[in-house]
Amino acid sequence: MIQSELKNQTFQIPAKLYRIGDLVRYTPFSRQTLHNYTIMGLIQETQWTEGGHRLYDESVFEKLSRIIQLKKTKTLLEIKRILSEIEKEESSKITVSQLQTGNAENTAIN
Repeated sequence: MIQSELKNQTFQIPAKLYRIGDLVRYTPFSRQTLHNYTIMGLIQETQWTEGGHRLYDESVFEKLSRIIQLKKTKTLLEIKRILSEIEKEESSKITVSQLQTGNAENTAIN
């Protein structure tokens, strides 16, 4: 979420969330492929609607772009391992940075 300040009032601006139909519209992937990637753990939903629909945040587009590039030379199992390693590295970088700046409690890790 993005914080904004207006006349000494701070409020949270919610992140844009996308339904699977939005992902189908904006990417070359079919609904079934996106569902399979979610089940396999290649992409993760951020939230669910009350009606049970998956919602994805903007980071899913970067991950899908990586998948497109990796699919040229890698299997889905190899892609899953690579993406997991990337997430671990990014998570550890955030944690080290937070510890160095003293903001460990103030920053959410995704």
